Amino acid sequence: MRMLFTDLKLIAIMRMPQINNNKNMSADNKNINENIIEEQKENADVPTNAEALTSAFGVEDKEEKKERKAKVTPRRKKKEKKAISSGRAYINATYNNTIVTITDQVGNVISWASAGTCNFKGAKKATPYAAQVIVKKAVDKAKECGLKEVLVYVKGVGTGRESAVRALNANGINILSIKDLTPIPHNGCRPRKPRRV
Repeated sequence: MRMLFTDLKLIAIMRMPQINNNKNMSADNKNINENIIEEQKENADVPTNAEALTSAFGVEDKEEKKERKAKVTPRRKKKEKKAISSGRAYINATYNNTIVTITDQVGNVISWASAGTCNFKGAKKATPYAAQVIVKKAVDKAKECGLKEVLVYVKGVGTGRESAVRALNANGINILSIKDLTPIPHNGCRPRKPRRV
């Protein structure tokens, strides 16, 4: 229930202690004053001036703020990196990009990198040099987990596929096998018409 500012003023006036310097206060006034004080004691659940302000206008006390900040959720523990000696390297080389993903034997991703994460843009993404840089970045992350040997799975016909495989070997990773997973149509969908350049 929202309270208007005039209502707040009235509450504030009613809550203020009645101070009267007049020594000759009438008996009726004293009785009224005592009744008001008794009502205040009985209605302890009625909000005080400050509480009414906070509920009406959303004003917060400094202590309330501190309490709210203290109730922050506890931080999560950092995951311990498992020592993984052998894994898999998936190289996806398309006409426009090259993406390298290194996983453990089950398939959980250890590290990955793409041309975009290595600050290559546009036509430079699909170059063999970009593939070398991508593999170096992915291997550096994977070596922190203790990776030494991989099974390589190559997919796509992009220009970065061969240089990516060579870069794996050059960065100190032992290659156990290379498999080509490029999808080949068995006279499936009709191919697109060739571009006129």
